[in-house]
Amino acid sequence: MSLRNDGPFRAHDNQGFTLVELMVVVTIVGILAAVAYPAYLSQTQKARRSDAKTALMDAVSRQEQFILDHATYTTNMTELGYAADPLTSTDAYYTVDASAGACGSIVTCYTLTATPVASKPQSKDTQCTTLTVASTGARTATGSLGSGCW
Repeated sequence: MSLRNDGPFRAHDNQGFTLVELMVVVTIVGILAAVAYPAYLSQTQKARRSDAKTALMDAVSRQEQFILDHATYTTNMTELGYAADPLTSTDAYYTVDASAGACGSIVTCYTLTATPVASKPQSKDTQCTTLTVASTGARTATGSLGSGCW
């Protein structure tokens, strides 16, 4: 008795995926994406904050050199050697501008504020909306994380 392999259930026809298997895989991938994507966005926003911090620290350094040379601080970022006022950060996610500090006079104190550029994805960062640094060294931030942004 020989076994014939030409019926509807041939051994080599068992190829591919069933619709149920495919739907299970799609569901698993969807669940993973729903968890991973928000975490990815949060991490990229956190990483972009370094753009603001770098620009702020560079501006602090230039403000300190400026007061040594001119016996006053400045609110004009071009006087600090930047191309524009306000300064656009290296990766262009933030603008940095100077104002008189808590003492009320630009002669003796300043506050530098990094604000996300409205047309960039960083503007959706609600945890750290703006970052500031004062001539006293105080670092603050607005948003749900507050001082945790630094």
